[in-house]
Amino acid sequence: MKHLYPVGLFMLSCTCLQLSAAAPARVGISREAEALVNWKASLAGANKSLRSWSLANSTSLCRWWHVSCDLAGHIRKLDLDDTSLNGTLDRFDFSAFPHLKILILSQTGLHGTIPAGIGNLTSLVELDISSCPYLRGVIPRSIFQLKHLAVLRLIDLGLDDMLPEEIGNLTNLQELDLSMVTLTGSIPQTIGMLVKLQVLSLVGNNLTGSIPMEIGNMTKLQTIYLQHNNLEGQLPGTISHLVKLQDIILSENQLLGHIFPGIWNSSLLRSVDIANNNFSGMFPSSICVGGALTWIGAGYNGFTGLHHQTFQNCTTLQIVDFTANNIVAELRDCLSEHPGDLTTMAFSQNQLYGTLLTDQGEDFFRNRTYLSLIDLSNNALQGGLSNCFWNLPDLEFMDLSSNSFSSVVPFKTCQDNLKYLILANNHFRGTFPLGLKKCKNLTTLDLGGNNFSGTIPSWLSMSLPKLNFLRLSSNIFDGIIPHQILQFRQLQVLDLSKNKLTGPVPDDFTNFTGMADSIYQYHNGYRVQIHIVWKNVDYVYDLMIAAMAGIDLSGNSLSQEIPDGLTTLLGLRYLNLSGNYLSGRIPKGIGNLVLLESLDLSRNQLSGEIPPSFLSLKSMSTLNLSNNELSGRIPMGNQLQTLVDPSIYSNNPGLCGFPLNDCMNSSTPDQNETGQAEDREALWLYCFVAAGFIFGFWLYWGMILFRSEVTKKIYSCILFFQAKSNV
Repeated sequence: MKHLYPVGLFMLSCTCLQLSAAAPARVGISREAEALVNWKASLAGANKSLRSWSLANSTSLCRWWHVSCDLAGHIRKLDLDDTSLNGTLDRFDFSAFPHLKILILSQTGLHGTIPAGIGNLTSLVELDISSCPYLRGVIPRSIFQLKHLAVLRLIDLGLDDMLPEEIGNLTNLQELDLSMVTLTGSIPQTIGMLVKLQVLSLVGNNLTGSIPMEIGNMTKLQTIYLQHNNLEGQLPGTISHLVKLQDIILSENQLLGHIFPGIWNSSLLRSVDIANNNFSGMFPSSICVGGALTWIGAGYNGFTGLHHQTFQNCTTLQIVDFTANNIVAELRDCLSEHPGDLTTMAFSQNQLYGTLLTDQGEDFFRNRTYLSLIDLSNNALQGGLSNCFWNLPDLEFMDLSSNSFSSVVPFKTCQDNLKYLILANNHFRGTFPLGLKKCKNLTTLDLGGNNFSGTIPSWLSMSLPKLNFLRLSSNIFDGIIPHQILQFRQLQVLDLSKNKLTGPVPDDFTNFTGMADSIYQYHNGYRVQIHIVWKNVDYVYDLMIAAMAGIDLSGNSLSQEIPDGLTTLLGLRYLNLSGNYLSGRIPKGIGNLVLLESLDLSRNQLSGEIPPSFLSLKSMSTLNLSNNELSGRIPMGNQLQTLVDPSIYSNNPGLCGFPLNDCMNSSTPDQNETGQAEDREALWLYCFVAAGFIFGFWLYWGMILFRSEVTKKIYSCILFFQAKSNV
């Protein structure tokens, strides 16, 4: 036993040491639990999402909701993502969590400010406060004292601050995301001290100034997102030092100048988006240095040309968008040498020339089977089309409008994916393309501004049931409008203007449910723009942004009356029937079209009065009823009172009232004047009756009063004549 005594004493000593060490740990854990419970008490409605937070079960702190612990039992991670808390951070005791490494407060509904005490989280590695737009104020400068911080996300907050120079203190930072927090000022040069940074995102702020040259020091950068700011100046050449760069998005800024060759020096580069800036000059060559590039967006700049080797080694390129530049180039220079995966090609609004066929008569797009979008509109391309276009199995969108293409459209088949076909403003001829009959999924068809002729086929609504935009204007179509065209159920815009159509306007529009509801359509985020005549001007209608419902049958030879069925299309926003031979009256139910903004019935043979229901057209901003045979008083009040231009009613000899001459001398008085005339006639009648009564009254009594005297005189005369005769 004597030998066991020292051993027992040693074990007892170790136990005492463990207990003495555990005592402060338990105290720390207890303080963490107490801090969370106290903060919970300041939050409204927290019992639902934080029900387990209670001092009664503080011994099981690590099993509380949204809490994770380390091996010692201290809170290591507090993740309150999407907990819908209603309160502030004012009573959150940050100093109670010296072991906290991850704090996530995204989508919590918190308001107020971010307290400076957040700098007491000395072990913090990741801080994420996102999607809390009611958190306002400034970024606490104490955050920039957190030396261990590797991830800082402050996203979609209501902050109003500058990006401070102290950002350079966070030298261990690997991800910095300060997007949509209303930052102002410039990007400080100290950002170049973040040499471990891999992700930089400052999207959607009000940053100004230039991109600092020091960005080239951040050689581990993989992602740069600076879009939707007001950055200016040229791109720093030091970007070429970023050899690990994969994605650089700089769109929607005011950057300018030339982009120097070799600036994209990363063999890992996948996406480049510099759209909506002021870049100019030749676009640099060999952008696909590493053969990894999949997306390049350079639209809405001032580039003037492309090098022949721009798309060299672009074996993985999928999206190419150079919309709205000043590029003068032959079409073949805009195509990658490797047609495998090129899915989107957009070069509209440039000065491309050439044809779609090679010198050997082969189609440039023959082997590009993955193409889903082709936009070559508003260029100087010419020649004809080949059948290869219609054999592209993935093609969804094709816009070749506003070029100089000619000949008959070679349309023998149609792939199921085709949804948008825009061939407007070219020189295509021939009858309506019969191959369109097989395009069952087509939603937009624009053949306007060509030389198509013949009749409009009756099979349109049956073969193209999903169509919601149909434009055949400015062609040579003749004959009547087939009544089958009224079987469309999703049609929103019907434009048959400026043709040679005859006969009546069809009447039964009950199937046009698409003109009663708003339907939005888009193509994978690509802006789908169509030209229509809207409010008497040529209007670019963006299918992605706005919903439109309208009918334009102007400039034809349509006759008979305007059908009442048109007044059932309650969603109509514009209606144009001008320049026809329509007669009869304007339908009384025209006031049902309460959303109507533009109405043009001019240059017809309409007669009668303007219906009183016009006063219900409270959205009307453009009206033209001129050059008809309308008569009567112009209805007054509501929105019509704002239409002060008399020309909208001109050349209707029988019309009067504001803004034309008054109706006082009109041969066709309105209802009030008619009532006043009737009242005057009744008054005169009463006066004549009263005068007749008074005259008869006095005549009667006058006869009675003077009767005796007259009788006496007559009797005396008789006696006198008798006496004379006796003598």
